[in-house]
Amino acid sequence: MAEKKASEQTWTVSSLVAAIRMTIEAVPAWQDLVVAGELSGVKRHSSGHWYFTLKDDQAQLRAVMFRRDAMRVRFVPQDGMAVLVRGRIGVFERDGQTQIYVHAMQEIGAGAAYLALEQLKQRLYAEGLFSRPKRRLPRLPRAVGVVTSPSGAARHDVETVIERRFAGMRVVLYPVLVQGGRAAASIVDALERVSAEAVDVVIVGRGGGSREDLNVFNDEAVVRAMVKVPVPVISAVGHEIDTTLSDLVADVRAATPSAAAELAVPEKERLRDDIANLGRRARQALSRRLQFERERIAGWVSHGILTQPLTLVERRRVQLDRLDERVERRLERMLATERGRLDRVSVQLSGLNPRRVLERGYTYVSDDNGRPMGYSDVQGGQSYLIHWYNGKRWMLAVEEASDDGKHDGGQ
Repeated sequence: MAEKKASEQTWTVSSLVAAIRMTIEAVPAWQDLVVAGELSGVKRHSSGHWYFTLKDDQAQLRAVMFRRDAMRVRFVPQDGMAVLVRGRIGVFERDGQTQIYVHAMQEIGAGAAYLALEQLKQRLYAEGLFSRPKRRLPRLPRAVGVVTSPSGAARHDVETVIERRFAGMRVVLYPVLVQGGRAAASIVDALERVSAEAVDVVIVGRGGGSREDLNVFNDEAVVRAMVKVPVPVISAVGHEIDTTLSDLVADVRAATPSAAAELAVPEKERLRDDIANLGRRARQALSRRLQFERERIAGWVSHGILTQPLTLVERRRVQLDRLDERVERRLERMLATERGRLDRVSVQLSGLNPRRVLERGYTYVSDDNGRPMGYSDVQGGQSYLIHWYNGKRWMLAVEEASDDGKHDGGQ
C-alpha cells in the first residue's frame, strides 16, 4: 500500500457521523425551522415518544417527537395528515440517519397522497371491485403460485411453510420487484402470466416495510390485474395493521406471507387423518346399514306369512265365508222388503179391479165397443150389453121412450 499523504486523515465511522452531526448543528437555520409534509408510519412508543416520517411527492425525512413535546399536541397524529412541524435537524449517531426532532406540530388537513389514495379507493368501490363475490380457496391445490421478490424474506417464508405443511407441493415462483418505479409493471406482468400455469391459488405480497414501501400494492394497475386472475388470490402485503387496496380486492387477505401459505395448503398429516376418519365413518355407517338390513330381512323371514303361509290362506277363507254370510242375509232382507211392497201393491190393485165391484151384486151397461154407458147415455132404438159379475153378458134392446120419460127395454 502506498504511503499516506501527510494531509490525509483516517476516520472511524463514529467519528465521521459525529462530525456530520456537529456540522449540521452548527448551522443556526437548521436548529429552528418549520417543515410542511404528510405524516406516514406514525407510531407511539410506550415511553410516550412519537416516531413518524414526513414526506412529500419527492422525498421523505424521519422524525421523532419526544414525550414532553407530544403531550402539548392537541390532536392524535395519524397517517395521511398534512402537518406543519417546528423542530431542529440532527443526526442519530447509532444508525447515522438524518432526522428532524419535532417540538411542535400543527394539523393543516389531509395530505395530497392520502387524498389521492382515498379518491382511487372510492372510485374502485363504485365500480364494484371490492364488493364482488369472493372465490373460495381450493381444498387441495395442484400447485401454488407466489408473486413476490425472489430475494425477499416473503419467498423463503412461503416456501418453508408450504414444505412443512405439505411436502412435495409444487410452488411456482413469479419473481417481481416489490418497490420502486418499475414494481407495479413487474407485478402486473406476473399476474397476467398466472393463467398460463396450472396453479389453483396465487399468493401476492411481500414482507414488512414502511407504508411507502407498500405503495405499489395500492397501484390501480396492480389492483385491476388481481381482479383478472382466473384463480383465487391471497393478499399477503406488509403487517396486519397495514391495509392496501390489494388487500381489499383479493379473495382472501392474510396478515403475513407465512399466514398466506397456511391458508393456501392444508397440512398433509391432518388431511390424511381426515381421510382415515372419513373412511372409518363410512365403514361404520355401512356396517350399521348392513346390520339394519339383516335384521329387517330376518324379521320378514320369521314373519308368520313365510313360516306358515296356509295360516294366512285360512284366515282369508274365513273372512270370505263371513262376507258370503253377510251378503246372503242382506239379500234376504232386501227380498223380504220387496215382497212386502209387492203384496201391498197387489191389495191396492185388487181393490181397484171392477170385477170385484160386480161380485158384490152389481152390473154395468156398455155399448158394443165396451164403453160404459150412463142412464142419460141410453138412446131408444139402440142395443146395449149388460155385464154380470160371473162374466155373462145380455143384449138389451131399448125401445122408444114412453111419455113418462122411462125407457122400455127387452132382451
